[in-house]
Amino acid sequence: MKAVTGNRLTDGAVVYLADDDQWTVQLSRAVRIGDNDALDALSAAQTRVHEIADAYLIDIAENGAPGGRARIRESIRRAGPTVRPDLARQQETAA
Repeated sequence: MKAVTGNRLTDGAVVYLADDDQWTVQLSRAVRIGDNDALDALSAAQTRVHEIADAYLIDIAENGAPGGRARIRESIRRAGPTVRPDLARQQETAA
């Protein structure tokens, strides 16, 4: 399974494409896309340049967690910087 992710232009937040075709900061709400439909979903997301930057596909497990090689990168993107805890988003994403 795949999910579409990118960064919201208004605040730089990591966002995921949800079932309602809106962007969400909650990975658990990301629509899970089959491999056959993934490139079409990505192409559609890449046209939304007034909403997000750098749309791309990530592997996602059935439980909603990032999978494959992207797991570590996506965990860091969601949590924020790794060198300055005072700038991190951990408290925001926990809610």
